[in-house]
Amino acid sequence: METKKAKREGPPLSQEEGRAFRTPYFLVDETRLLRNLELLRQISDQTGCKILLAQKAFSMYSCYPLLRRYLAGTTASGLFEARLGHEAFGGETHVFSPAYREDEFEELLQYADDFVFNSPAQVRKYAKRAKQAGKSVGLRLNPECSTQEGHAIYDPCAPGSRLGTTLEHFDEELLPLLDGFHFHTLCEQDSDALATTAKSLEEKFGKYLHGKKWLNFGGGHHITRPGYDLDTLVQVIQHFQDSYGVQVYLEPGEAVVLNAGFLVSEVLEVVHNQMEIAILDTSAACHMPDVLEMPYRPPVWGSGNPGEKAYTYRLAGPTCLAGDVIGDYSFDQPLREKDLVIFEDMALYTMVKTNTFNGMPLPSLVYRDARGKTRLVRAFGYEDFKGRLS
Repeated sequence: METKKAKREGPPLSQEEGRAFRTPYFLVDETRLLRNLELLRQISDQTGCKILLAQKAFSMYSCYPLLRRYLAGTTASGLFEARLGHEAFGGETHVFSPAYREDEFEELLQYADDFVFNSPAQVRKYAKRAKQAGKSVGLRLNPECSTQEGHAIYDPCAPGSRLGTTLEHFDEELLPLLDGFHFHTLCEQDSDALATTAKSLEEKFGKYLHGKKWLNFGGGHHITRPGYDLDTLVQVIQHFQDSYGVQVYLEPGEAVVLNAGFLVSEVLEVVHNQMEIAILDTSAACHMPDVLEMPYRPPVWGSGNPGEKAYTYRLAGPTCLAGDVIGDYSFDQPLREKDLVIFEDMALYTMVKTNTFNGMPLPSLVYRDARGKTRLVRAFGYEDFKGRLS
């Protein structure tokens, strides 16, 4: 398990600043967000591609007025995300689902501009209705080219994957219904993985791209990560646009908010069981479930690996789950009750996945603008917990 690296720029906030709001809370920093957005716009300006926000990674819609100045629209995984993108973001609204629900499809037609279907059967069932409503229609392809290492749960090209249509099951009779194609195979990867996947896709499906309007490269592109190979990304985009006359789309999620968010927590108590264990007011299980699902070790400001600095602690959550453990970290000074612990790179796949297991309160949402002024966007309480139950 490797730590996600964040660019070091000085402390994200002081202990005094961090106490301005009740912990735990997510803090989204506009200056860091703008850095990502400027780079994404540079890519779209240079190549003519369109870049969409994948809302599955980040749906803090109070940020949408800023994001829509840089991005062409949003992508959704279903009805609620499509409605949020349509109502709060604007621009183009794209939707993909492995299988659409009949009782939701008519409402989806009100919000989405672009429908991507997962299989020929889904195209036969829904495409004509979408076309009659003036929508663009596409098919998700599975190039059967795995470039992932160690994260099979995030590999759409893994054997037995339900995602995308393989060449074996491609139906040429459906081509007149299709405006474009979609493929998504990456997760936190560089453009070399995209180039490998795109080559495989072109070998299998290239003959079907001629005459189509668009090709969506999906997400998983870590475009804003330091060291990402932008030149290769540009070359792949330009190759498909020049060779086939298609409009290329990218739909990153993480890249939009990479390193632009923090989760600020407080030490509740320090206990000892063969090692020092700091119990925090934030939970891996409730507030950053990818720590357990992926798994990964999130970066913590001012920390090192176990044993690297003078004082090593296991950081753990307050729930009853024995495995509610975030990871082991070392610090220059001992951790004490009420000390702040600041997790980095916490805008992506965090607030969209929070839950209230054990009745844990959801972290508040805080925004810091480019002038350095912070404001509370939303606080959550008992009614938010109760409202999910009956």
